[in-house]
Amino acid sequence: MSWIHSMFFLFLVFRWCIAGESSSPEVTDDGAPMEKSEREALYSAIQGFSGDSWNGSDLYPDPCGWTPIQGVSCDLYDDLWYVTDLTLGLIHENSISCTASLKIKQQLFELKHLKSLSFFNCFTSPITISKEDWTSLGSNLESLEFRSNPGLIGELPETIGSLTKLKSLVVLENGFNGKLPRSVCNLSSLKRLVLAGNLFTGTIPDCFNAFKDLLILDLSQNSFSGTLPSSIGETVSLLKLDVSNNQLEGKLPQEIGFLKNLTLLDLRNNRISGGLSQNVEKIRSLADLILSGNPMDSDDVMGIKWEKMSNLVILDLSKMGLRGEIPSGLTKLKRLRFLGLNDNELTGTVPSKELETLPCLGALYINGNNLTGELRFSRTFYEKMGTRFKASKNPNLCQYDIVSESRHYVPPLGLKPCQMKKTEGNLVILQTLSNLKKNDESSSSMALMVTRHVLSNGFMWDLLLELSLIVLLK
Repeated sequence: MSWIHSMFFLFLVFRWCIAGESSSPEVTDDGAPMEKSEREALYSAIQGFSGDSWNGSDLYPDPCGWTPIQGVSCDLYDDLWYVTDLTLGLIHENSISCTASLKIKQQLFELKHLKSLSFFNCFTSPITISKEDWTSLGSNLESLEFRSNPGLIGELPETIGSLTKLKSLVVLENGFNGKLPRSVCNLSSLKRLVLAGNLFTGTIPDCFNAFKDLLILDLSQNSFSGTLPSSIGETVSLLKLDVSNNQLEGKLPQEIGFLKNLTLLDLRNNRISGGLSQNVEKIRSLADLILSGNPMDSDDVMGIKWEKMSNLVILDLSKMGLRGEIPSGLTKLKRLRFLGLNDNELTGTVPSKELETLPCLGALYINGNNLTGELRFSRTFYEKMGTRFKASKNPNLCQYDIVSESRHYVPPLGLKPCQMKKTEGNLVILQTLSNLKKNDESSSSMALMVTRHVLSNGFMWDLLLELSLIVLLK
């Protein structure tokens, strides 16, 4: 009778399957179950971006266990699959593409365990994001990214502040405008806040005392105005601070000196007027310091004890109206790779030998100043630098010609050759060397110049013949 019991058992199982079909999770071919409502929410959300013609065939046999498409990731909760990561946009060849007439469907916010949501180059036509629905993701979402979506316009929704579990908020190169919502201050769990490349205006909220774990803060390429808030000094974990290309003004807050872990500070192209010497030199961890394009007080900048900032790798002080001589402390920065001093009002001589001894220096820009005297860099230095050395537009700066057979030697452009002095009795002969080539390689010429000259005995002879030999090299 055992076969009767077996048949009866199979009948019960079959009946249970039929009765529970509508409420039980579906079982995929690999045995991983997924709630029907979760799958329908996912498919509907994707159709909103890719169009109704998308039917999930790329995710066959299920979107989790056998996913052959980039952009959908899942995890198990109570032995059921749930979507945890969703990336929309063609980051990879087999990513989920976005149609021009996309729309954000409400089903997107029904994904119960969504931790990461990204949109890459999806919104190309003008569209604003609704304020509603975001709160439903607040209990789980840890990463939200809008990258390269020029069609995203309007203000950033105030309800973004309800996503209190966020660790990363990236709003990069979109069309968002208006003031930054104050609710951003609620995102105290953030480790990365990137709002670069938008059209945000107004002042930066002074609430950074809540961001104790923040590592990266990038507000560059917007139209933020006012001063940098003093609470920025309480982001004690901060590694990168970039507020470049805005309209910030005034002095840097004294509290910025508290950022002992900061490795990058980029303030370029603002209207910041000072507050450096007493603060920035305290940040010994700085590797990249970019201050170009700010009308800072020259004494403030030139008063920095640069030798204390021994970890500097990139230093850009260009276009700041700096006056005085090149600070000697710069020649002590052994890790320096890039030094930009161009387009200032610097005077005095160039410490060529000291700068050349910097072992890592690979780019030096001193063009567009009032430097004087002679450049004493070696041929090896010019060969190493190539076009990464510029010294032109210094009317009273000259360069000794260096004869070289090396193809890698690039003489500094825009500098006149120095005059080499020889003394013969009481007569000083000024000899000028030039690397000019003559069309006729077989010929050379001599030129005589008649000038005034002062002899070593103090007498003036008018119309003294002063010999200057110009060698026309091939």
